[in-house]
Amino acid sequence: MSKLKNYAIILASGTGTRFGGNIPKQFEKIKNKTILEYSIGAFDKNDLIDEIIVVVNFSYLDKTNDIIKKANFEKVSKVVEGGKLRKDSSRNGVFSISDNEANVLIHDCARPLVSQRIINDCICALDRYNAVNVAVKSTDTVIEVSDNIIKSVPNRENLRCCQTPQCFKLSIIKKAHELSMNDDNFSDDCGLILKHNLADIFVVEGDIANFKITYKNDIFLAEKILGNV
Repeated sequence: MSKLKNYAIILASGTGTRFGGNIPKQFEKIKNKTILEYSIGAFDKNDLIDEIIVVVNFSYLDKTNDIIKKANFEKVSKVVEGGKLRKDSSRNGVFSISDNEANVLIHDCARPLVSQRIINDCICALDRYNAVNVAVKSTDTVIEVSDNIIKSVPNRENLRCCQTPQCFKLSIIKKAHELSMNDDNFSDDCGLILKHNLADIFVVEGDIANFKITYKNDIFLAEKILGNV
């Protein structure tokens, strides 16, 4: 069987309401580059990635294309319009791929410091598994509450904090989205796989540096990490 192509889908269509500011956070800068450039760049320089698809809000299609052109990214094959929800944006990216089968890595643009090791480990895991998630061990005790009353304290050893990319065989993630067209009660793509019991999801070890830029103070943390790289 011929080698499957490795696609990276960068989800960059969010508005960043928690972040604040006049523009979506993916266009904010860390040092001298936008968050978008860091996230695309991580996959663009990876030897195993064949193509990159960027999903953005319609209002920022021109701005995104300008950034991609100026950065001379070699592997960006298309820029796709995002949807109302994350699930919609992911679906638009996934269904823009016409291959019968492929490896698909879906990454939140707001995680600009994803490492080459994580990307490589995910692609390697897809040789054996149809679905892969990236996660780190929980360092805090997590509690379940109802009406501000603790109901349970799960064993921390069994808990992980999810990151991205989330990675799939193309046929599996397409089927998951087809089955969930009218169901918006999901926060990520692995949730779709679990809901419909389509595959076991293997967990690749993440990295604390692969955190999500959510608030303005996170920019300073990213600059600190980059200063030590």
